[in-house]
Amino acid sequence: MPRHKKTIVEYRNYILPVNFPVLLLTGNRWRISDIKSGRLHFHNCLEIGICHTDSGIMEIEDKTVPFKAGDITFIPKDLPHTTYSNKGVQSLWSYLFLDTDDMFRGIFEYYSQDISMPITHSSPNPFLIIHKEEHPKIHFLAECVLQEMKEQKSNYQSSVRGLLLALCIEMFRIQKSNESSLGQKETPENALVISPALEYIRKNYMQQFSVEDLAMVCHLSVTHFRRVFNDIMGTSPLDYVNKTRIYKACSLLKSTEEAILSISEQVGFHSVSSFNRYFIKVIGVSPRTWRSQILQSEDKSEKQSIFEFSGWI
Repeated sequence: MPRHKKTIVEYRNYILPVNFPVLLLTGNRWRISDIKSGRLHFHNCLEIGICHTDSGIMEIEDKTVPFKAGDITFIPKDLPHTTYSNKGVQSLWSYLFLDTDDMFRGIFEYYSQDISMPITHSSPNPFLIIHKEEHPKIHFLAECVLQEMKEQKSNYQSSVRGLLLALCIEMFRIQKSNESSLGQKETPENALVISPALEYIRKNYMQQFSVEDLAMVCHLSVTHFRRVFNDIMGTSPLDYVNKTRIYKACSLLKSTEEAILSISEQVGFHSVSSFNRYFIKVIGVSPRTWRSQILQSEDKSEKQSIFEFSGWI
């Protein structure tokens, strides 16, 4: 029996403005092909998509979800996905890319972790795609953000920041309402319980630390921490740390010419063999192969329009 061919995963790094970490992609060129992609992609920031026309399919890791005109999509950073339109159409989209930590820092400090948690949860999440008829407020807020970003009138950045905060809070409320209806626990074992550990990992992924260290910053026992972390994130603390390191490595592989050994050390792996093993586990191919594929893809993209790509790649 032939071996199953693993899906290629591409990393996309969006450079956001330092003082106002929001990037808008809109206009007629942002259309999605009806050709199903042979690869997934993930990026370094939250993506909010607004589908203006037609319909199609979004693949999110191993899930397949239909979309249609009027839908709003929330794709967190580090989540592999791809999009393609239904046969014979090319759906038109606008995209907002933002860093919630930087965007909301200094407004309500705890929100940057709290409101992002429902859209970074790695377990199945039915609210990655929001339908206009079910949640008109979210659609209204997203359209207001688009208008402000396009027109850029006086004080538009303050307006956009407030609208995005309201948008993310509405997303948070929907998720919590869904959890309550399913009888899932909210408190005290909610996202805030492990947020110190997530922040610690984000700042120290390149260092060596133990699960005990993570449990300590959350003021939990190791056993309790492991269980809560897995319940919230859908994965073990160790796997989450290693995935974080792999995604950081992808950025270095794409943006630098440094040796693979050097990159593996920079992101916190003891040995290049361990790095290679985890990279294949997470991405599906070796670091060397992935870097080669990305370079080939970039060379090809310079000669093609977005309409020639298979889906959103």
